[in-house]
Amino acid sequence: MAEPKHRVSIAIDAMGGDYAPQEIVSGAVDAAKGGSVEPVLVGPQSILDEELAKYDTSGLPIRRLDAEGFIKEEENPALVVRRKPNSSVAIATKSVKSGEAAAMIGATATGSLVTSALQYLGMIEGIDRPVIGGVFSTLAPKTAIFDLGVNMDCKPRHLLTFAIIGTIYARVFLNVPNPTVALLNVGVEAGKGNQLAREAYPLLKESGLNFIGNVEGHAILTGEANVIVCDAFVGNCLFKLGESGGPIVAGYLLDKIKKYPIISQLLRGKAKRTVASLASANSVGGGLIWGIDGVVVKMHGHSKAPQVTKALEHARMAVEGDVVNCLKAELAKIKEHINL
Repeated sequence: MAEPKHRVSIAIDAMGGDYAPQEIVSGAVDAAKGGSVEPVLVGPQSILDEELAKYDTSGLPIRRLDAEGFIKEEENPALVVRRKPNSSVAIATKSVKSGEAAAMIGATATGSLVTSALQYLGMIEGIDRPVIGGVFSTLAPKTAIFDLGVNMDCKPRHLLTFAIIGTIYARVFLNVPNPTVALLNVGVEAGKGNQLAREAYPLLKESGLNFIGNVEGHAILTGEANVIVCDAFVGNCLFKLGESGGPIVAGYLLDKIKKYPIISQLLRGKAKRTVASLASANSVGGGLIWGIDGVVVKMHGHSKAPQVTKALEHARMAVEGDVVNCLKAELAKIKEHINL
């Protein structure tokens, strides 16, 4: 008899997101069929039972954890996470702390998810703040940007931690053994940029990472470095531009070829999908929250079943890649060169 696949238990806040719980449960069921993950749905049991009854789950590795309620989008995350210790996001996060699950994912509001992660899991020593990043565009599939959404006002050491995190990301998720690291700047010369960039440059150079210097904005799409670091004010502006840019460019090009009806008819569907996928940002907003002492994956609030299934796979890769301990080990190595 063949040995059963090793399954990674991943808790899901089934009540978080615009399409919860229907799409969350649907995505979890699809993921369970693959056999490599054991989704642990977290929410009020009556609601979960009602949703699961829509599917044939016999033999599938799906578990449930009961929760008293859930956090709504408009609630203040800093207050409500403490006031609702038995909410779905809190129970899911605490299951990682207890070891009942190896990771957790949620399309929950970012504030609530991050606050819950900070309260129940805490930060890795040496990292001040959570960080979000990842591959920006399919035009450069081996280039990731950090930070894309959390840390607006940074100090030089924060950019160094982004570089360390990006290095682990590239090794685990992009299969790049020795990732190159670059600093996003207005010029390639060492003395270029604002005060933050000028002070971060020597830190990165002395870190022991594979730092190749400054790169300009075009490097984001040409793949000149595997990891590009910047503060989240710049990073999030880039991400929002990329996120909307694909559909806009696709619409513009399709409008231009309307004067050629035959070509337009032949290319319309394929061209629109291709241009949109090339020009737009990847689903980095649905990525790992780095710096947390545990694997926590944030999905887009508008995630549907396919994105839930993808996020479960992303979380599984993070667990099997041991990203938390890899990050701790890399931080320890960097401290031999620089006092973080």
